[in-house]
Amino acid sequence: MKEEIIIAGFGGQGVLSMGKILAYGALMNGSEVTWMPAYGPEQRGGTANVTVIVSDKPISSPIVDSYDTAVILNQQSLDKFESKVKPGGTLIYDPYGIHRPPTRTDITIVPVNATDEAIALGNSKTYNMLLLGALLKVRNLIPDEAIIRGLEKTLPERHHHLIPLNREAIDRGKKLVK
Repeated sequence: MKEEIIIAGFGGQGVLSMGKILAYGALMNGSEVTWMPAYGPEQRGGTANVTVIVSDKPISSPIVDSYDTAVILNQQSLDKFESKVKPGGTLIYDPYGIHRPPTRTDITIVPVNATDEAIALGNSKTYNMLLLGALLKVRNLIPDEAIIRGLEKTLPERHHHLIPLNREAIDRGKKLVK
């Protein structure tokens, strides 16, 4: 098993954090992992993305030009990465702010209303965990407990009181997948 994933959106949406939690969760589950962020001054407001590869065998290179799964959080990222999803792959996206939805017919397209759900949860910082939950439901890569251990590893200890809220957001994100 090898899954090549791109997560892309605006800086500040939790793109890099979501990738890091996914990577640590996979690592805690005994998988081989790479985590490769791509951002510059864009980290706060411009576009940012992260490539995560999860495999049961050693990974030869963290650099890929097509992906099994894309998690897309804005129109610029959709325009850039929709064509890079492998035929038969999966594109998960939040329709909020998307004026041209994905059009490919050779991939599975999964809309997830994470913005509305984050508002319903009363905490916009749960946005990325809602999408992570959707990804975990669609691609079933890593058990929830490994993801929570990854969350514990990546969150500073002073924020560990937020882990139950993040767990709830992951669970709710799974329920958003139709």
